[in-house]
Amino acid sequence: MGKYESLARDIVRNVGGKENVSSLTHCITRLRFKLKDESKANDEVLKSMEGVVTVMKSGGQYQVVIGNHVPDVYADVMPHLSMDEGSEDKEAAPSGNLFNRAIDIISGIFQPILGIMAACGMVKGLNALFVAIGLYNDTCGGYLVLNAIGDGLFNFLPLFLGYTAAKKFNLKPMLGLVIGAIMCYPTVQGSALSAGGDVLYTLFQGTMFESNVYTDFFGIPMIAMDYTGTVIPVIFVVYFASKCEKFFNKFIPDLVKFFFVPMLTLLISIPAGFLIIGPLATFGSTIIAETVMTVRNFSPLLAGAIVGLTWQILVIFGLHWGFIPVYINNILTNGYDNVMMPFFACTFATSAVVLAIFFKTKNKQLKEMALPNFISGVFGVTEPAIYGILLPLKKPFIISCIAGCIGGGFYGAFNFRKFMMGGMGIFEFPAMIEPDGSMGNLIVAVVGVVITMVIAFAATMILYKDDKKEPLAAGQDGDSQAAGQNGGARVINKKDAKVSAIVTENIADNHAGTAHKGLFNQLEIVSPMKGKVIAQESMKDDAFASGVLGKGVAVLPEEGRVYAPADGVISTLFPTLHAIGMETDGGAELLIHVGLDTVQLNGEGFQAMIAQGDRVKKGQLLLTFDKELIEGRGYSLETPVLVTNSDDFLDVVETAENEIMPGDMLLKVLK
Repeated sequence: MGKYESLARDIVRNVGGKENVSSLTHCITRLRFKLKDESKANDEVLKSMEGVVTVMKSGGQYQVVIGNHVPDVYADVMPHLSMDEGSEDKEAAPSGNLFNRAIDIISGIFQPILGIMAACGMVKGLNALFVAIGLYNDTCGGYLVLNAIGDGLFNFLPLFLGYTAAKKFNLKPMLGLVIGAIMCYPTVQGSALSAGGDVLYTLFQGTMFESNVYTDFFGIPMIAMDYTGTVIPVIFVVYFASKCEKFFNKFIPDLVKFFFVPMLTLLISIPAGFLIIGPLATFGSTIIAETVMTVRNFSPLLAGAIVGLTWQILVIFGLHWGFIPVYINNILTNGYDNVMMPFFACTFATSAVVLAIFFKTKNKQLKEMALPNFISGVFGVTEPAIYGILLPLKKPFIISCIAGCIGGGFYGAFNFRKFMMGGMGIFEFPAMIEPDGSMGNLIVAVVGVVITMVIAFAATMILYKDDKKEPLAAGQDGDSQAAGQNGGARVINKKDAKVSAIVTENIADNHAGTAHKGLFNQLEIVSPMKGKVIAQESMKDDAFASGVLGKGVAVLPEEGRVYAPADGVISTLFPTLHAIGMETDGGAELLIHVGLDTVQLNGEGFQAMIAQGDRVKKGQLLLTFDKELIEGRGYSLETPVLVTNSDDFLDVVETAENEIMPGDMLLKVLK
C-alpha cells in the first residue's frame, strides 16, 4: 500500500469514480484529469481534503493541485483507475472550445517529457558552467559524456514527441516512435543531402522560406530539412498518421490488420510528412519565431513587463502551457529565447513575498507553511505558494505580480536570454551562460533576480498585515479557504422580486398551516441543533457570510449535539470531525460546520457517531462536541448550516424564528 493510498482513494471517489475518468497525467504539482462529466466531481470536498491544495478547471482538464509530492500521489491513484499510465479513453470525444482543446493537446504532449527535459538541461547547463570556469575543457572525455547526457533528448526530440503525440492522438505509440525516428534518420536530413550532391534548384528564393532542393521523391521535389531537435513537424505528421491508421482500420481485414495497417500508415504518412507536412510545419515554426520577435522588438521593456505581470495568472489556470511550444521553438529556431524568459522574475517574486510573510506573520500555521514554500519557489516550483498562501491572502499575490512585472520589464530591456532548455529556478542559471562562455547574460539574470526579490520582499514587509480574519493556508480549513481560490466561488443566483415575493408569501402561509399546495416543490431542512438562529449576512466568517460557499443560516448552539437535518448520505466527514457534508435524498448538498476555525483543534472535543458514506435518517445523532472546551480555547461556536449547491434550486429560504430546536424547520429549499 502506497504512502498516499487513502488520499488517492478519496480523490478518485470525488472526481466521479474511475468510470468518470478518461485519462490522467501529472505535471510538477498537479494531477490533470480528463473527465467524461465534470459535474460529477465534488469540487468542495476535494478542496477541503488534507493533501489537496485546490482544484482548477482549465484547458479541458480537471486539475487537482497537490504540490511537490504529486508523483507519489499519482502512483497511488493510478491503480484505482484500472488504466495504463497516460492512457486515453478512445471513445471520449474532445470537449470544450477550440482554445481549451488546443491547451489540452499541448499539455498532454509536453507534460510527460518536461521532467526529463529539465534534468537533461540542468546537466548540459552545469557542463557549460564548469567549462566556463575552467574546471575542465570541452575536449575531455568527461565533458563529452556529460554533453551526451544533456543533448541526447534534444537532438532526438522528435522520437519523444512522436511517442507522446501518438498517445494523445490515439495512434499506436510505437508507430509514433517510429515516425520520430524516421524524421531523425541521417540520410534524409538536410545536412546529409546537401553534402552528397549539388543543388538542383531553390524554392521560394528571396523569402524567409528559401529552401534548396537536392533530390526528389519519384519526381516530386524534396525540400532539404533537418528535423532533429524540432518540435512542430513531428506532431503534425503523427496527427496525420493517426487519421490514416483510423481509416485503414476500417477496411483492412482482421486477418492481416496486425502488419498491413502500420505498413500502409507509414507508407502514406511519411512521404506526406517529408514532402508537405514537414516543410509547412517548419515554415510555420519560422513564422511563429519571426512574429513573436517582431512583437517583442516593438518595445522589449513593455513585452517583458507584460510577461512578468501575467505569468502567475496564466499558471493559476494552467494556460501557461499554450506558451511552452513558443519557448521551445524559439530556442530551437533562434538558438535562444528572450520572449518568454521574463517569466523567470515571477519565480523569485513569489519566493520573496513568501519569505517576507514568514518574517512578518504571527500566524503560526502560516509561518510553518511559508518557509518550505519559499524553498520550493527558489527551486522553481511556485504553485504551492500561489495556491496555499498568496491567493487566499490576496494582497501578497498582487504584490508578487507587480514585482514580477518590474523584473520582467528589466529583463526585456536588457535582452535577457536563455540558450538551452531545462532547469527550473536557480538551476536555470547555467543555461543563461552565452554559447561563447561569456557571462554578461548571466549577470543580467542575477541582477534581475536581486531587483525582483528586493522589491517583492520590501513591499510585502511594508504593506502586508495579519488580518484577524486572515484566511488559513490551503489544506488547514478547506471550507473557508476554498472561498479565496479562483474558480472556487459559488455564485448565488438572485431571483426576481416577483418570485421572491411569492416565496415569502408561501413560507408565511406554511407557518400558518395554509400552504399553497403545488406552487413549489419543497425540500425541508430541519435544524441539526438547539440554539439561536443567525442570519447569513451576520455570520462572523466572511466566506460563509458572503454566500460563496452556499446559502443558509448559522446556529449558535446551546448544547453539544448535532442531528441529521434530513434523510440522506454522509458524503464527507472531515478528519478533524469539525464539519460534515451531506447529500439529502432531495438532492440538496449540505455543509454543517461546527464552530469557526475549529479545524485547529484537530478533532479534540469532537466525537462522531457516523462514518463517511453512512446513510442516515432525519433526527439521527451525528456528532457530539464539548462546548466548554471549544469556547475555552477561544473559538466561536457559531455553526453555519449551508446548502452548498443552492444555485441548483429556485431559492433557499430561512426560518423566521430566532430560537430553534432540533427537528424544527430551518431552511426551505424550493425546486
